[in-house]
Amino acid sequence: MFKSGFIGIIGRPNVGKSTLMNHIIREKIAITAPKPQTTRNRIMGIHNRTDGQFIFIDTPGIHEPFSPLNKVLVDNAIRTFGTTDVLLFLIEADTGLQKGDLRLIEHLKSVSLPVFLGINKIDLIPKESLLPIMDEARTLFPFEEIIPLSALRDQGIDILLDEIWKRLPPGEALFPDDMITDRTERFITAEVIREKIIILTHQEIPYTTAVTIDSFKVDTELRHIRIEATIIVEKESQKGIIIGKKGSMLKRIGSLARTDLEIFFASRIFLRILVRVRKDWSQNKQLLKEFGYIEN
Repeated sequence: MFKSGFIGIIGRPNVGKSTLMNHIIREKIAITAPKPQTTRNRIMGIHNRTDGQFIFIDTPGIHEPFSPLNKVLVDNAIRTFGTTDVLLFLIEADTGLQKGDLRLIEHLKSVSLPVFLGINKIDLIPKESLLPIMDEARTLFPFEEIIPLSALRDQGIDILLDEIWKRLPPGEALFPDDMITDRTERFITAEVIREKIIILTHQEIPYTTAVTIDSFKVDTELRHIRIEATIIVEKESQKGIIIGKKGSMLKRIGSLARTDLEIFFASRIFLRILVRVRKDWSQNKQLLKEFGYIEN
């Protein structure tokens, strides 16, 4: 029997949602970094097997919103509850169930979908520490299954997929088998650049930047891609930090991004990045929509 369906991956920030989806898809289509709010958009990743098609939806981490941008991120994540066939709720083994997890469980009590609990990062704790977490989780919510796993080390992923397959509806593939995501090349490019900003800068800088792709031109004869991008910041001081002394920071961002993009697109990349100030863009609903954070 062939099955296909949508699986929403939900959880607090930095529990490994994007890492898990990337490992299942075997491609880096969602950026990862050890900082909150790395994922800002819902991103689809498609995994094909001979018996089914798994369409994963990676979502922003659910947290207490403190700005218009944060509220948009949380709203986009919670909207996933009503648009999938199965939900995968991810928590961390090394921290157990946190207050944010308990708040999310309260949201889940109004959901009629099958919900799986994935306990990620089991490689960080001894096996005997898992049982108390699993026992506590069972008292809080009737999860379909509780699956210990390590997204980073590929542990438990096959078991997770087998259990999810049992709950997917029968049906034909919804997407071509060579398609791995619904996101455009421009979106992937912008996210790769934003990931390098997150990794290389500190304090408020990663949270006050957005990236737009102004030009994406493929030269099939010369086998290269010319990309022009703009990093958006909210203040002149932030612009100075992004550019760095004699352009040093911007060069590092561009160099690291170019390396990843050449691997992803299997093509030589010519990347030009500018920096522009759009005052308080993260507070402006019109700009949030323009930059793709408010979904139509």
